[in-house]
Amino acid sequence: MDKPLYFDWAGTSPSDEEILRESLEISMKYWGNPSSVHNLGKEARCILEEARAKCASVLDVKPEQLYFTSGGTESDHIILLSVAAKPVKGTVLISNIEHPALREMADSLTKCGFQVKSLLADENGIITPETVVSSLTDNTLLICIMAVNNETGVIQPLKEISSAVKEATKGKRRPKIHADCVQASGKIPLEIKDWDIDSAAFSAHKICGPRGIGLLYLKDKVEPFLKGGGQENGIRSGTENLFGAVAFSKVLEKYLIRKENETAVNKFEEQKINTAWFINELSKISCCTVLPKTRLSNQEKFSPYVVQAAFNNIPGQVMLRALNAKNICISTGSACSAKKANRPVLEAMHIDSKLRETAVRFSFGPGTTREEMETLVEAVKEVAGTFNK
Repeated sequence: MDKPLYFDWAGTSPSDEEILRESLEISMKYWGNPSSVHNLGKEARCILEEARAKCASVLDVKPEQLYFTSGGTESDHIILLSVAAKPVKGTVLISNIEHPALREMADSLTKCGFQVKSLLADENGIITPETVVSSLTDNTLLICIMAVNNETGVIQPLKEISSAVKEATKGKRRPKIHADCVQASGKIPLEIKDWDIDSAAFSAHKICGPRGIGLLYLKDKVEPFLKGGGQENGIRSGTENLFGAVAFSKVLEKYLIRKENETAVNKFEEQKINTAWFINELSKISCCTVLPKTRLSNQEKFSPYVVQAAFNNIPGQVMLRALNAKNICISTGSACSAKKANRPVLEAMHIDSKLRETAVRFSFGPGTTREEMETLVEAVKEVAGTFNK
């Protein structure tokens, strides 16, 4: 195989070369600082605001509710640090299956006098509304729950959670709800307003855009902890990344799953079929366990773009290297945790330690074909057969 087969889209995605070239040309033409008041700056500012307006239109929110950042991690951090800027200490609830960008940063709040409590996922990796409501206290300030898990693909019931929290806090101050939507973008239909959440984080490089550019949705403006030049309406200081903003707006428009985007919707439906077939084929391998096990019978609660599976007697790193030798790229989980032996997401789901050690992640994207997935299945069968004779 000359060209690698890529099944680590949850780690990062191949760039949409046409969009990146077009965006780079635009940024070179309008090279002024968008915050400068001279004509070159004003021209760049117009391009930046056009990009923001396009993102807002695609996400069905107001342009003034979107802020460009350096990526999903910074977008998450802005929300967490906005809590630290509050004069009154309180409690932050964070699911125990979050990406390290949230999970590890949240621990830092304890050093600032805030209490951080874990919302425990069930065996399917789902945070139920009942779990959230039972964890609420009068001083709960923020609730953080990712929309789609980056390791298992499970979709969290954000709309139901938001509704339950609203009902439970009726007549009181309602805690803010933040959703990391980095893995949800282009992987499931996004319904931010319908979910009734207060903030959301996005990253361009997960949907064929460039690295180093993210978005933060804020229903209402927050008090930033970090301050500087006051760019992005004071939420995120620093000279704006015009190239990144333009590119992000274009990949959002092209790849976000919404009724106006027939191509993305059709690909989403096609991927559902292909992933159902893929999971069924994996289940035929005697040493394979699809995680969580209930996914075999209830795939609607999972994004079709992420699949987790464990292979008896084959450590995850061994499966990864064996497939890599065949020029096939997969991962054992989050790229941010790739060098760590522990698997906190699977542990939070009470997956047996032996299964955790043998688990790998297969993740797909809009460029993934059925033929490529068929090749992947055959390669996995070969590796599994070698180690389980």
